[in-house]
Amino acid sequence: MPPQLITVNSRKYDQSIRRSWQCELLERNGSMLLFRGVFDDSVSHPDLGEIKRGTISYEYYWLDRWYNIFRFHEPDGTLSKYYCNINMPPVFENGVLDYIDLDLDVVVWPGSNYMILDEVEYKENAIKYRYSEEVLLNAAAALSDVVSLIKNNQLPA
Repeated sequence: MPPQLITVNSRKYDQSIRRSWQCELLERNGSMLLFRGVFDDSVSHPDLGEIKRGTISYEYYWLDRWYNIFRFHEPDGTLSKYYCNINMPPVFENGVLDYIDLDLDVVVWPGSNYMILDEVEYKENAIKYRYSEEVLLNAAAALSDVVSLIKNNQLPA
């Protein structure tokens, strides 16, 4: 059976698409979806450094959670880092996964050292887009959940 290709759309709060890519659906278990993607081109990121062409991304999404977790592996298979997005729960329909990225992220390096990213951008967008109290509370709870997963060594392996 050929792999099922999925389009992932990371959207801004106003629904405009921020990034879009294709990946392969590996597993669906209840509300959890696991995808696998491969970077077609190298990407330079100010906080993550160079993401090489051929980097493999295992992407964990939950349809009922306010975060997703990407596990990056170097092209040779070595674990590189985790990248956790705080986002509204995604919608998965007709081979497309859509989620609203709330611009608050956590990067985790091997050894569980982590850094919370984009807090200023999150606060600016919360004002710009008028995030509701529900969104603000859920984003704060999701960030706390992600940090707890990191501290308890419970990120997906």
